[in-house]
Amino acid sequence: MNLACVILAAGLGKRMRSSLPKVLHSICGIPMIQSVLNTVTTLRPQRIIVVAGKHMDRIQESVEAGDVLFAHQAEPRGTGHALRCAAPALKGFRGDVLVVNGDTPLIRTRTLREFLRLHQKNRNILSVLSFIPRNPAGYGRIVRSSDGEIVSVVEQKDADIRQKKITEANSGVYAISHAALSLVEKIPLNRARGEYYLTDIVAGAVRERLRSAAYCIGTEEEFMGVNTRAELHRAAQLMRKGIVAGWTAKGVDFIDSGSAFIDAGVSLSRDVTIYPHVCIEGRTRIGSGSTVFPNVRIRDARIGRDVTIKDSSVIEDSVVEDGASVGPFAHIRPGSRIGRLAKIGNFVELKKASVGDSSKASHLSYLGDTDIGKGVNIGAGTITCNYDGSKKHRTVIRDGVFIGSDSQLVAPVIIGEKAYIGAGSTITKDVPAGALALSRSPQKIINGWVGTKGRRTEKKR
Repeated sequence: MNLACVILAAGLGKRMRSSLPKVLHSICGIPMIQSVLNTVTTLRPQRIIVVAGKHMDRIQESVEAGDVLFAHQAEPRGTGHALRCAAPALKGFRGDVLVVNGDTPLIRTRTLREFLRLHQKNRNILSVLSFIPRNPAGYGRIVRSSDGEIVSVVEQKDADIRQKKITEANSGVYAISHAALSLVEKIPLNRARGEYYLTDIVAGAVRERLRSAAYCIGTEEEFMGVNTRAELHRAAQLMRKGIVAGWTAKGVDFIDSGSAFIDAGVSLSRDVTIYPHVCIEGRTRIGSGSTVFPNVRIRDARIGRDVTIKDSSVIEDSVVEDGASVGPFAHIRPGSRIGRLAKIGNFVELKKASVGDSSKASHLSYLGDTDIGKGVNIGAGTITCNYDGSKKHRTVIRDGVFIGSDSQLVAPVIIGEKAYIGAGSTITKDVPAGALALSRSPQKIINGWVGTKGRRTEKKR
């Protein structure tokens, strides 16, 4: 099957009330236009053309386009004119052209496949995909003859009283044989609106007695166009529900599916358990048997197998290896790695830190720009002082080191293998392997001081 796809994405989106182009508003972690691109890519078309308007440069920069071609619609003169703008990119193409809208992020591959199958099976020159909405107001109507053949598509604002009673609506998806692309040039100008409606291609095909049909196979939700913030929110709810349902079918356990926010680019393995109020974003991957407890946010991270992410933790652009434990209330900042069976406990923050296998930092520590070996114990209140006011420096802690509580390691510094840092120390020089490092003022004991202090207090009163 020779197929080309044209995505119409030149709308200004004024009703979004945003400086961001409409099709770049995100739904479940990806721009709307990217959702449509992902869907049509699964059809394996020979060409994909995106028709964009004045924001074309921003759209090109924001999407993962691959071999996608872009066509510029300099003036917003309607959908018919937009398809005309794609004509140079279709030069020499022989096959069927699938036309979809860039603001319909919920459109499904299986619906498009079935539509194209019917179009080709019946050897149509032009096909329209239609559906039955709960309330057809606002949609273009499919007008059929007495024998059920499509006659035209009439926009809501141009429909008469009889046509407004029609319940079959236009989805905005078309399949057009390359032989009929000349019809696009013949679409008349709607003088009242100053636009060329792509819907008028149907009446043109009927006049020229070209084989045309409308196939009512879709659902209202997947053809929902997003033009307002409210519609964006509604589309996100529907997509999120579908994402969760898809992962549930693959063996993921959601304690409360209604409160889970899973981006479209996330990958979850079998027997992962997701607790309520969890956000998993970007390109995150989570291995089998892992558990994510409530109020956790994970973005662009790779989580291994049998990992436990405890309550109210944040993990960004980092790696957590098999069997590790993070949290509660931990913050794993970008560029960090937590090794196998390691433990990062409550109120511990990592930044560009590597924590070796079976090491642990259980409480109240900041470990920034730090390389920690295997089997290391980081005591509560430990800080790696990585910034000298102008530059960042790294701290290196070798295998088997014990860091006592309330210690400060002033980078750059290296703590040798199996060294021991006494609690309350400030370490400014390298510590040899196996050594004990202390940095404290001598302890003083003043006997009887409490009684003396008490008498002084009474005199002052």
